[in-house]
Amino acid sequence: MTRVTAVVADITTLDVDAIVNAANSELAVGGGVCGAIHRAAGPALAEACRQAAPCPTGEARITPGYDLKAKHVIHAVGPRWMGGRRGEAELLAGAYRAALQLAVDHGVTSIAFPAISTGIYGYPAEDAAGIAVRTIREATSAPSSIEEVTFACFDEKMLELYVRAGVPG
Repeated sequence: MTRVTAVVADITTLDVDAIVNAANSELAVGGGVCGAIHRAAGPALAEACRQAAPCPTGEARITPGYDLKAKHVIHAVGPRWMGGRRGEAELLAGAYRAALQLAVDHGVTSIAFPAISTGIYGYPAEDAAGIAVRTIREATSAPSSIEEVTFACFDEKMLELYVRAGVPG
């Protein structure tokens, strides 16, 4: 059974097989989590992303982790919030599922996710946390290589949203 937890942490410092980047469809260096991951991984990550791009919303791509503790970075592209009537929930769930599938395909046993789409893309954090937790629980209900999923929260407020969604903090 897959262990799912949430912690307040800098995702770039976690000792996991893969970390997930909240990426844009061009896989270009951005701000927030994306910028922090690129800074921590070093300049080779940007070149690997250029080669892996583009990545449509709701999908994911994988690159090496370079200077990170994590062996892989999985770049998941979540949707921009447009009011909730343009398939955003399905696209966000798709990004989580695609990231997990890449993790399984590459033998990952531990993976950490940020709160995809909740930064500059404006997805309401409480809704996004619920979608993330439901999607991860559904996707890990069948046996796979994934032993541990961690939601890396940037503050206590975000952690509380994951706890309310049913994840131990």
